[in-house]
Amino acid sequence: MKLRAVLACMLAGGLGALTPLPSSASSHMDAPLITRDPAANTTDVYAFVQGEGANKHLVVALGVYPHQEPGVGPNIYGFDDQVRYEISIALGDDVAAGRPTLGYRFRFDTTLRNSDTVLAAYLGVIQDVGDQNQNLVQRYSVTKVDYRTGRRVRLGRGIVPPNNQGIATPHYNEDSDGNRPARRGVPHEEDLDRYTRAAIVPLRRGYVSFAGQRDDGFYGDINAIFDLLSQREDAKDSQSGFNIHLIALKIPIAELGGDEQVAGVYATTSRRRVQILTLTRDSELGDWVQVARQGNPLFNEALVAYADKDLYNRTSPETDRRLFAKYARFPEVAELINQVFLSGAEPGLAQDRTDLVGIFIPDLIKVDLSTPPARLSGTGGDDPSTGFSRLSVFGGDVLPSRIQGGAAVPGGWPNGRRFGDDVIDIALSAILAPCCDLAGDNLDQNDQGYNRVFPYEGTPQNGRVHDH
Repeated sequence: MKLRAVLACMLAGGLGALTPLPSSASSHMDAPLITRDPAANTTDVYAFVQGEGANKHLVVALGVYPHQEPGVGPNIYGFDDQVRYEISIALGDDVAAGRPTLGYRFRFDTTLRNSDTVLAAYLGVIQDVGDQNQNLVQRYSVTKVDYRTGRRVRLGRGIVPPNNQGIATPHYNEDSDGNRPARRGVPHEEDLDRYTRAAIVPLRRGYVSFAGQRDDGFYGDINAIFDLLSQREDAKDSQSGFNIHLIALKIPIAELGGDEQVAGVYATTSRRRVQILTLTRDSELGDWVQVARQGNPLFNEALVAYADKDLYNRTSPETDRRLFAKYARFPEVAELINQVFLSGAEPGLAQDRTDLVGIFIPDLIKVDLSTPPARLSGTGGDDPSTGFSRLSVFGGDVLPSRIQGGAAVPGGWPNGRRFGDDVIDIALSAILAPCCDLAGDNLDQNDQGYNRVFPYEGTPQNGRVHDH
């Protein structure tokens, strides 16, 4: 199917010109200031539909703390007790306005069982999450905020599993052997490793949560892209062998008012400006300052100019039309692609891109909740066994939309975003659609497989056995 026809189908589907952004991707270094605060630095946001009927739900996930070298010590990577991690959902008129309708706040608290030892994280082999050999233990609370009424509901608490060190955490790895690589993706929940299964927590009202270390599921030859767009045939996955920390939440569709709608998803991290000693760790009082936000992949990183990147992280999607629409409408990166790859023959690629404005302003991941479940990958790339295409609509992976009379909408990004969606290739193909066929960065899959069950992102890389 020719690219022009694909784009025509996308426009006809009514999701607002779902043509994503040009070359580049989530290097996790999207703005100057946030690179100095890794625990609050967002990597990727995901949102997609799973389940059917009464069991239908929206899966949302936020990655933070990029570029984790597996197997460090004596101190380890983790969530920050002084950061408020929030995943926001826009519904109804709030989608177009960029207003959050609902927010899901994750707050963490860390305890150290024994501080009189150099064995800060692991006192021995950890058999079960939170056992006596897990010296450093993080727990968290999940609070639902209804921005229409101001009402807050505590949904429950969970525990963070240990990081994958190797010998200390054998059950993450093949044959429960700390000297073997991390387990590959699995199709069923019972096949998940012991630590991950134990950290999947049922909350009130049918919610399910997970928070912990995972493989970095984004893949792309970032080194080449940011080296003057000098792509190479033997592409390298720049995030290969690194871990992140992931927050994931299954939201019952009934909690959102049903599936006859499109929802918008984005995430933020905030810090207290001043720590007030009389407040408890779980207190929502105090002067919270937003330090990062993210919706669709690529927007702040590849479109917003350096002068405004930190401003983007401090503001709400409600301000996007006024402050950042110009960057989507006249994308500099499209002109760079035109000059580098097309010898300047297609200046229109960077002019009046109302299609990009339609998806990025406001910067929310838009998800059609009326579709059947999104197809998933267990391999880290195209997965014929499930019909998953890493190229989403460009690979023929589409879903019928009930609210659009059965019209086909993309099976992945930019209709939501799944683990395994090749956002670089989707984006490059879309930006070049008026003149060229499919394009990409020559990298077609992640180094680690995904799970087809919650929390979906792959097992964290083993500190003793991994490759970059």
